[in-house]
Amino acid sequence: MKDLSRVVHRPSVSHEGFSSLAVPTYRASTIVFENAEEYANRKTRGPDGYTYGLHGTPTTKTLEAQLTALEGGERTVIVPSGQAGITIVFLTVLRPGDKVLIPDTAYPPVKGFCVNYLEPRGIHHEVYDPMIGGEIDALIDETVKLVWMESPGSTTMEFQDIPAIVAAAKAKGVLTGCDNTWATPLLFKPIAHGVDFSMEALTKYVGGHSDILLGSITVNEVKHHRALKDTTRMIGIGVSPDECALALRGIETMGVRIKHMGEVSTDFARRIREFPGVRKVLHPTLPDCPGHEYWERDFAGANGVFTVVADPIDEHVLGDALSSMKIFSIGASWGGTHSLIVPMSISRECSATPGGEDGVLLRISVGLEDKDELWEDLDTLFKTLAAKRGAGLAAAQ
Repeated sequence: MKDLSRVVHRPSVSHEGFSSLAVPTYRASTIVFENAEEYANRKTRGPDGYTYGLHGTPTTKTLEAQLTALEGGERTVIVPSGQAGITIVFLTVLRPGDKVLIPDTAYPPVKGFCVNYLEPRGIHHEVYDPMIGGEIDALIDETVKLVWMESPGSTTMEFQDIPAIVAAAKAKGVLTGCDNTWATPLLFKPIAHGVDFSMEALTKYVGGHSDILLGSITVNEVKHHRALKDTTRMIGIGVSPDECALALRGIETMGVRIKHMGEVSTDFARRIREFPGVRKVLHPTLPDCPGHEYWERDFAGANGVFTVVADPIDEHVLGDALSSMKIFSIGASWGGTHSLIVPMSISRECSATPGGEDGVLLRISVGLEDKDELWEDLDTLFKTLAAKRGAGLAAAQ
């Protein structure tokens, strides 16, 4: 072999005696075949085989297999983000004339996808009260093909009666899906409760370090996996094996991270509700959290994400107070090692949910920093806001 060929074709080296605890990162666009006949028959390998890098490498499939085992499902599909996971389920299940039911408190881009993409293409949606439980039966007519759930609700933390909703849907032959990002399969297993599609934004707790974007869809039947893979193949959806390798690394510590963050958040939630100016703390361990009884019945614990509802205050005052925090950072997403806090808008169109939270919503994601320093940051924040409110009331009088 001449030099120009040698620089392209690598020599074979023995793997004998080599055993690593790490999953190799297999990168590939082209998958090569032993002979022309194998290439000609590549379609017979199916979605579980290797035909092209876009459809997966051993790194990708290791992550899929690990998530499938954790979720208690049949197969898992890895996609570029949590939102991609939701939209791919919708695009796979729904056809023009069909309808999907979505909870009023779902991740806002879900409603945006329904309004701005599906509706113009003749696929309809209806928003329902997340606390409807088995009464969702009244909304399921012959056009409904999918009931979507998110438990707890994005920011406002409503825990749904998933078994009751699933039972109502199954009675009418309707599929169900659930955004399980908050809980992960360590705290809740949708498949075990009859859900057909369990979606998770791996960006959050699985990745665990705020440096990847990935999503997953675990299904309870192989036929759903085949349909999802058909959709991703037609759209050209694939994921980077490097991202999957980071997710595989992150998933190893997810159990200890979630346990620690859950314990800290539970302690903080109980202490924060004693501050003046705090109207409510939306944390599942507290009895007044919406759906607390469903969380207590169905979930294995809490994680580090919860919401504080505080009295209204001038947004500039709030912004200055948040910006002065020493340990907490301000940023979207959650589930990483760094603690985050963000003010959340409550201007969402809640067309199906009665009442709603009034005031300033602060979403807190507890990370892995020193617990005392985190509490000092929160203590300073809420005492500062209380003092500013007092000063503002005095000035108004």
